[in-house]
Amino acid sequence: MNFDWSQVCARRLVRHGLAGPGGAGPEDVVAAMAGTHAQVMSAAELSVALRVDGATRDDVRTALWTDRTLVKTFGPRGTVHLLPARDLPLWTAALSAIPPGPSPFPERMRMTSEQAEAVIAAIATVLDGVELTADELTSAVVGVTGSWAGDLVMPAFQGMWPRWRQVMHVAGMRGVLCFGPGRGRKVTYTNPGHEPAPTREGLAHVVHAYLHAYGPSTPKRFAHWLTAPVRWATEVFGSLGDSLQKVEVDGAPAWVTTGDLDVPAERPEGVRLLPYFDGYAYRVGNQPPDLLYPGAARARVLPGNFQILLVDGVVGGLWHQRRSGRRVDITVEPLVRLTPRRREELDAQVARVGEIIDAVPNLTIGQVTVGGHA
Repeated sequence: MNFDWSQVCARRLVRHGLAGPGGAGPEDVVAAMAGTHAQVMSAAELSVALRVDGATRDDVRTALWTDRTLVKTFGPRGTVHLLPARDLPLWTAALSAIPPGPSPFPERMRMTSEQAEAVIAAIATVLDGVELTADELTSAVVGVTGSWAGDLVMPAFQGMWPRWRQVMHVAGMRGVLCFGPGRGRKVTYTNPGHEPAPTREGLAHVVHAYLHAYGPSTPKRFAHWLTAPVRWATEVFGSLGDSLQKVEVDGAPAWVTTGDLDVPAERPEGVRLLPYFDGYAYRVGNQPPDLLYPGAARARVLPGNFQILLVDGVVGGLWHQRRSGRRVDITVEPLVRLTPRRREELDAQVARVGEIIDAVPNLTIGQVTVGGHA
């Protein structure tokens, strides 16, 4: 089967809940997205709630901290994500199987592989059944492993972090650390208490989740999405045998889960606001960027981590929000012409953002004058 780019856009809009909000719960939305980037939690709450009919940020918080159907942890690319709790053993099995890359840290900061394994084992032990702040976790890890783990060698924000924190994301990807509920303004961590699934089962799940959200795609793009070696990703695709089906996108080879050939009857349409990191994750998974960022969007939006305006499935602008009390000022900079119908859709999206974050929105059409992630 040969897909064209318009059909791929339409599939992805539907799969990501961007063709229109549905009746699924937050955990189903996150599963359909193959994880939700959550480096900025308020952006993750908005990302999920925009895709659930009538939901607000409180519904996402309830799923995460009360119902525990979502887990906040380190996921694809070693970055903070929301993942469905039901699938966490599968995700950790797959993420643990990714070959480690070279250390990004200078030699004086690094740990040996034995020290790294000792820290990860200590994290698993000291977080079992408890929730600890970063400082409390540092004390506990140092108490198990030795003072070297607490050496303040990592520049971070306006201070220094202890040595052990360079493998915190690895502990999350191994399934022995995740985020706990906040203690006042402090972040806490805990052990989710899930045993990883068998590696092959986990890899199959994550490949199929990725292809459901972003397919048709290729091993190279899958590797880019995970920050994994291309050769390894190619071997993973090959190991899945008949569960994957080769197709074409505008004549180029790509893969889908076998039998997953549905194409929406309608071409991609609609205006959507994607929050910080939602747009980034959509970009990382949606390759190649030349097609997702056509025309002026390539130079204006692609280089930065902006909140993006999707128009008919591709990037058609950027936006920014600034909250003050109960008011949120939203500036949208379109890079394509907004027809009257598109402007109505934009107004509806802005109103929906206000509803989700419990604020009164005020829309301005004009230039976004701040940088990415400001």
